[in-house]
Amino acid sequence: MAKSSSKRKKLTLADRADRHILYEKSVQDAESEIDFVDETFRNLRGRDPRTLREDFCGTANVCCEWVRRRPDNTAVGVDLDASVLAWSREHKLPALKDAQASRVRLIEGDVLTTRGRLVDVVLAMNFSYWLFKTRPLLREYFAAVHRNLKRDGLFILDCYGGYDAFRVLRERREYRSHTYVWHQASYNPISGLMNCHIHFTFRDGSKLTQAFSYEWRLWTLPELRELLIEAGFSRSVVYWQGWDEKTGEPDGQFKPAESADADAGWLAYIAAVK
Repeated sequence: MAKSSSKRKKLTLADRADRHILYEKSVQDAESEIDFVDETFRNLRGRDPRTLREDFCGTANVCCEWVRRRPDNTAVGVDLDASVLAWSREHKLPALKDAQASRVRLIEGDVLTTRGRLVDVVLAMNFSYWLFKTRPLLREYFAAVHRNLKRDGLFILDCYGGYDAFRVLRERREYRSHTYVWHQASYNPISGLMNCHIHFTFRDGSKLTQAFSYEWRLWTLPELRELLIEAGFSRSVVYWQGWDEKTGEPDGQFKPAESADADAGWLAYIAAVK
C-alpha cells in the first residue's frame, strides 16, 4: 500500500501554548500584588481590607488570590472581554475551593458604568487604564472608581516610565518554558500615543507573535496624580520600587516617595485615598 502523501502536522510548542497562562507566568505576580494591597491599606487606613474590585480583570488572577487570602474576602472582576472571562470560569474558578469560588463575581461590563456594592479597594493593574487616551476620559474613569469605593476606600494602580519608556524597543526575559518579549513598537511624541505588543518564543523556534497588543497613552505620574485629585480623591501616595545595588535589578520593594532618580525604566504604584 502506498504511503499517504499528506502527513499530520506536528504541533509546535507555540501551537500547544495558552497565551493566558503565559501572561500570568510572565507578567503577573498576584501574591505580591495582594501583599502590597494588604500592607498599604493597613498603613493608610488602619484595618484589613475585605472587599476588592479588579477592573480590567482579564483572567481574574488577582481576584482568585484575594479570596484565598482570608475566608471573608470577596472579589469582583470587571472586564469587557467575554472570552477572557469565560476562560477564567473554565480554568481559574474551578481551581478554587467551592467556598472561595462563591466569593468571586465576574462581570462583563464597562468599568466606566458598572456599579455594585461599594468596596474597600479598587485595582487597575498592568497599566490597563492607559487605554483611556484623553484627560476627560481618564478623569471620568477615576471619578467612577471614586463612586465605587467605601468612605475609607483606596484606589491602587500601577505605572511605568523612564526615558526608555518613550523609545521603540524590545526587551526579553527568559523563563524555563518560554521567552517573554515586551515590544514597544511605536510612540508618537505629539499625541503621547503608543503601540505595544507581547510576544512569546519557544525553544523549538516557534513563536506566538502579538499574543497581546495594546494601543494606549503613555501617562506620567504628575498627570495621573493631578487627575486623581480632580476626580475627587483627597490625596495620592506614590510607592517607588527599590533597587538592589549588588544584582543591578529591582528589589521588588515599594516604598513611599516624593522624589526619585531619572532612571531609564521604573515601576511604581499609586494609592489614591478617597
